[in-house]
Amino acid sequence: MLSQHSESKTGKNTDADFMADHLLHQLHRLQQKHRHIPPQLIAEVARESGLPVSQVAAVVNFYSFFYQQPVGRYHLLFSNCTSCGYQSGEVNLLALLCQRLNITPGQMRTDGVASADETSCIGMCDHGPSALVNGVPIVNLDEDRIRQLCDLIAANQSPDDWPADWFQINNHIHRPGLLLNTPLQCGSSLEKALVGDALLMLESIVQSGLRGRGGAGFATGKKWLFCREAEGDTRYVVCNADEGEPGTFKDRVLLQCHADALFEGMTLCAYGIGAEKGFLYLRGEYRYLLGHLQAVLRRRYDSGLLGASILGQAGFSFDIEIVVGAGAYICGEESALIESLEGKPGIPRIRPPFPVTHGYLGRPTVVNNVETFIAAAHIICYGSDGFSAVGTEKSPGSKLLSVSGDCQTPGIYEYPYGVSIQQVLDDCGATQVQAVQIGGPAGSLVAKKDFNRRISFEDVSTGGSFLIFNEKWDLLSINRNFARFFAHESCGFCTPCRVGTRLLENSIGKIADGRGTWRDVDGIKQLSGIVSRYSHCGLGHTAANHILDSLQHFPGHIRNVLAQQSFTPAFDLDAALETARQLTQRDDADAHLK
Repeated sequence: MLSQHSESKTGKNTDADFMADHLLHQLHRLQQKHRHIPPQLIAEVARESGLPVSQVAAVVNFYSFFYQQPVGRYHLLFSNCTSCGYQSGEVNLLALLCQRLNITPGQMRTDGVASADETSCIGMCDHGPSALVNGVPIVNLDEDRIRQLCDLIAANQSPDDWPADWFQINNHIHRPGLLLNTPLQCGSSLEKALVGDALLMLESIVQSGLRGRGGAGFATGKKWLFCREAEGDTRYVVCNADEGEPGTFKDRVLLQCHADALFEGMTLCAYGIGAEKGFLYLRGEYRYLLGHLQAVLRRRYDSGLLGASILGQAGFSFDIEIVVGAGAYICGEESALIESLEGKPGIPRIRPPFPVTHGYLGRPTVVNNVETFIAAAHIICYGSDGFSAVGTEKSPGSKLLSVSGDCQTPGIYEYPYGVSIQQVLDDCGATQVQAVQIGGPAGSLVAKKDFNRRISFEDVSTGGSFLIFNEKWDLLSINRNFARFFAHESCGFCTPCRVGTRLLENSIGKIADGRGTWRDVDGIKQLSGIVSRYSHCGLGHTAANHILDSLQHFPGHIRNVLAQQSFTPAFDLDAALETARQLTQRDDADAHLK
């Protein structure tokens, strides 16, 4: 295990210092080398790590970016998000690529050259149809680019030599506000915090009214105080940079443009709660940012802003380690993230106890997201009064929105809390809008009549996703996409979610295919209640939100496609006998159901 305190021969921190040999990293290296992780390698990793084979096998099986069967030398994963998905106009880009390369989705071509499949949102919603090529995002895909890409694969050209603009990720900040418009000098917040004691700094966070920017909105200052006061001598700070909600990409931009402020916010938290170790948990889709983040960490160590005796303060030491995920939406839930940090499948814990008292390795732990830590750094630098003067009484400060979908200028927009949905639509150039999905599939589907509602914790809360759908969309197709997303991303721990999300997906599909009745609608309502009420964690609790919102605000979209019969079978009974007819070589009338 590499120590965070180790140095290279030059006395400088190395990239390895910021990435200890975590189980996820070991498995990623094997995946890169062998293009899959077979049982014998699982056993080898277990032996070298001193872990049970069952634990390593469970981790490999849990994360979607680990494969137990080989993938191609060129492995492409197309996003199936409604904003950065593989549908470009009338063209299905995934189908086009598979046709040109003679690939079956989900299977490696027999010569081992290529494979392709789809994956959940990769956080490129402001860049149009996008995909991961051997883990690296490629954006702005269209029919012509897919044809060129196929030609390059056929010519065995390395992705390193493909056109650079295909991999150009822009930030698209269209409306900066309180955080994005205010520069933060490296170390400025820490210098101000160290003038007083830790409790004084924590009081500033409390007075500001800062609430977690992930969507739940728990008071940040109180969380930090609870952790400081919890029993135990060892505490941890964890940054949740695993934004996986479809339509959310603000953290991607913050990690690129404001990593210093993020690490400063984590260090302030460490000072406040008495922690000496922190983790940045980076989603696997953002692995391409790893080198940049390591460079920022290196500068901060060299400047005395991390490590031992920070800014000369005796007894104040803090180190940050980066752990990169491997494709699991559920790891955005804080207890699942902690499980993943501990080298286990990211299955949410039963709460209470909460992480502030029993978090990483059972020790008191603060978990906040990227935007929250950056806001904390600004509060300490510029004061709590200026922060609380912006926004609303119950929702002070500003909110970054990831705006995408049917608008002229998708990208990042920062507003004071309390901005109306209509104002956001006007600013991004959205017209003929029938609905906005706020907070991702787990959030709220808002109809046109409610566009005067406000983005705030007391009205429409969001972690940052703002998906726009114009009048050309069939909202049932949106429901179908979201239902499929939840069914795919369920961790499988509890029956209500594991089975319920799959049943919801099937029921929505049946209605969308024109085979549904009002009985199916009643069944969806009943099933939604069960999934929401009895699921183990937030994924199941919110999995039916988009369906219930559609039934309430857009009943016509469902009513118009319902079959008139009081009952219609969920499958074709006669078609189900086709295999038997082929085996018996019969196709007469008696071999068919009348």
